[in-house]
Amino acid sequence: MTDQNPRIIVEKNPSQDRLDELMFKSWPKWGCSPGKYHLKYEAEEICYIVKGKVKVYPKSSSSSTAASSSSLDAQVDWYVEFGAGDIVTFPKGLSCTWDVSLSVDKHYIFRHN
Repeated sequence: MTDQNPRIIVEKNPSQDRLDELMFKSWPKWGCSPGKYHLKYEAEEICYIVKGKVKVYPKSSSSSTAASSSSLDAQVDWYVEFGAGDIVTFPKGLSCTWDVSLSVDKHYIFRHN
C-alpha cells in the first residue's frame, strides 16, 4: 500500500530571519489544555508554537468500508512531536489526533490555495 498520508513539516529552532519573514505575530492565536483533540485540516495551516508540547498521530487516509477492515481507519503507529519554538505546517486534508502533554499557545494562519 502506498503512503497516502499528507506530510507534517516541523521546522525546529527557526532562525530569526525565518520568523520575521512569516510575520507570525500578526496571526491569530489559539491555545488548548493538555488532552486529546481530533482534528481535520480543510486548508493548509502554518503555526508557530509559543509554548507547549504535542504529539500528532495522523490517521490513515483510507476510506471507511461497511465492515471495519483491520486497523486502516485507526491511528497510524507513528507520530510527529513538536513544541515551543517550532514552526509546523499541516497539509490540507490531514486528519489526526493531537495528544497535548503541556498546554499549547500558538499563532496560526490558514492557506486556501
